[in-house]
Amino acid sequence: MAGGSFGGRKSVRGGRASFRPVSEINVTPLVDVMLVLLIIFMVAAPLMTVGVPVDLPRTQASNLNQEQDPLTISVTAEGAIFLQETEVPLDALVAQLRAIMDSNQRQPNQPERRIFVRGDRAISYGRVMEVMGVVSSAGFSRVALLAESPQGAPGAARPAGR
Repeated sequence: MAGGSFGGRKSVRGGRASFRPVSEINVTPLVDVMLVLLIIFMVAAPLMTVGVPVDLPRTQASNLNQEQDPLTISVTAEGAIFLQETEVPLDALVAQLRAIMDSNQRQPNQPERRIFVRGDRAISYGRVMEVMGVVSSAGFSRVALLAESPQGAPGAARPAGR
């Protein structure tokens, strides 16, 4: 059987065995660890982009076809208002929406982006309608309420407003 032992390579000098250290690096454990980390990050990355947690009501309405990503306004159970994932006071909501829409309208032939309002099931209906009223009165016409479909996938109800 050829080869040495775990401590290094064996060489015989003058009838006495001596061990030399192994100078090669074994990269197999490093590759194994990196592959496991890659798989963990590939699985965990989509789960980290959930957004603001809101318990949506269920509805039988079908999903809407979207040509571009809509803007989402979320109203949490505590009454806090979020534009996408940034908390915004109700007074500054219209200014933020206009800034986003103005940057969108600089591109030619782009229709107005749809705005979805997500209201937590536990919040009062008046707070959600207050947010929708502020958005609609500012001149945004493509405003819709979001609800959760019975299968668990989020879907949109009928558009509100005009």
